[in-house]
Amino acid sequence: MKTFFAAALSLIASVAMAGGETPASPDAKVYFVNLADGDTVQSPVTVVFGLSGMGVAPAGTEKENTGHHHLLIDRPPLGQGADGADELAYGIPADDNHLHFGGGQTEVTLDLAPGTHTLQLVLGDAGHVPHATPVVSDVITITVE
Repeated sequence: MKTFFAAALSLIASVAMAGGETPASPDAKVYFVNLADGDTVQSPVTVVFGLSGMGVAPAGTEKENTGHHHLLIDRPPLGQGADGADELAYGIPADDNHLHFGGGQTEVTLDLAPGTHTLQLVLGDAGHVPHATPVVSDVITITVE
């Protein structure tokens, strides 16, 4: 019985993190190059995006194993929160908490208010939808002095 429940929970978790239709490389990883969880920084903050196992291409480019960066700021991890399922299936919104880098940019300098902030990177396909297996970084917390 325990095995059944463990399998059911695993299935629910995998369905909850399903993205769009575009496949991702199974080895793909997105990460912060110059920031780590718990860092204390000064504003403006430069955030450098790292990607391995796939390539960066501007939004609208339909090329296998490519995508473009999105930065989630001060919001629940991808797939969680009120709009979590929608952003996995239909695309990442564009607002102050969801920054799009559809030009293929790999860094940004942000003016962040003093205090604690969470950051997460998400790779999106040509249409800003996370890949079938979403390529996401860990959520990190930084403190701006």
